[in-house]
Order: sequence, then C-alpha cells, then structure tokens
Amino acid sequence: MEYRTKEEQVADYLRERIISGVYPRGSRLKQAEIAEQLHLSITPVREALKLLAAEGYVSGDSYRGARVVPFDAGASAEILQLRLLLESQLVRGAMEKITTEHMAGLRALADEFANAFSTGDRASARGVNYRFHRYFYDIAEMPQTLHFVQILWARYPFDVINSATDRGKDAVREHEEILQAVSAGDTSTAMLAMRKHIESGWGVLKAMSE
Repeated sequence: MEYRTKEEQVADYLRERIISGVYPRGSRLKQAEIAEQLHLSITPVREALKLLAAEGYVSGDSYRGARVVPFDAGASAEILQLRLLLESQLVRGAMEKITTEHMAGLRALADEFANAFSTGDRASARGVNYRFHRYFYDIAEMPQTLHFVQILWARYPFDVINSATDRGKDAVREHEEILQAVSAGDTSTAMLAMRKHIESGWGVLKAMSE
C-alpha cells in the first residue's frame, strides 16, 4: 500500500466495506464520519469518493452526498463472463511474479478468511475475501486490468452471494485449491481454480434466485 496515495488507500478501504456489506447498498456515505474513522482530513475522503463514483461503487457526489449503488441483477451474467476473462489474466500475470513473501501473504489472508467464517463473523470474512483477491491481483502489476476488474466488482452482488449458509465453507476450500496450484507453480491449474471459484459463487446466486 505504500506506493498508493491517501486517496487510493481510502478508496480501497471503502471498496472493501462496500463489497463486504458493511456499507449496505443504498446507504449514504458521510465523508466527515469516514475522515474521523481514518484520522484523515476531508480532502482525501472527498477525492476517494470521486474515484468510487467513476468506478460505479457510489452515486452522487461528495458535496450533495454519495450513496452506495444498488445491485443491478440484469447485468450479472455479462459481468460474470468479463470477470472470468480479466481475472484469469491477472492470475496468469501474478504467477509470473509471485515470490515466497507473496505466497506467505496469501496464506495469511486465506487463514484469516477461514477463521472469520469459523467464528461466524461473516462481515469480516467478506472483507478478508476482498483483500485476498486484491492482494493476489496486485502481484500481477497490471493496473489497467485491475482497474476494470474493480469496476466489475462494483456491479457484482458479493454481499448477496456470501450471505448463503454454505458459501463460506465452499470458499475456504476453493481458496485452498487456488493456493495449492500457486504453490506448485502450476499456472493453468491456478487459472482454472480461480475460474471455478468465481463460477461457484455465481452458482450460489442462481440457486438463491430460483
């Protein structure tokens, strides 16, 4: 995170909380409260909200008030296909650059995710899940691709999917499959495991809507 501006760090903080459901869809984001929580001035929070508005996480502006955008169910199928394409490329890029230190970071996040679900802390687990994927994709050093993925994440119902009773147990197992392939240096299997992980979440959403 050291290379990111304050605005980018605040934006990442807010993305995680939106995706995890801490800030529910339709809720208002008050920049003064966020600034106080993060011990920052209003300026980086205001600029972060502009970034999130451009990506589609929030609507409105920092002066009239920003709100978390509602979930667009009609867009999900198309977004799924775009996620599969772009996130597979990020996995490929990450596999070319991953180090032992990176692997340790991924393992720590996967363990934190598993522990959060085992203790019933779903909100924390959703937040850690975001950090796991963001950390993995950062390794690829493909900022434009990651930027488009973040736009897709803004339109994807992670909070709905992760509210399913058994989703946490499945996601823990799927993370393990991804890490095993990464540890083995098997790029094709790692890409396939990530694809299965994304499709598994989509399957949960479809089952919930039937």
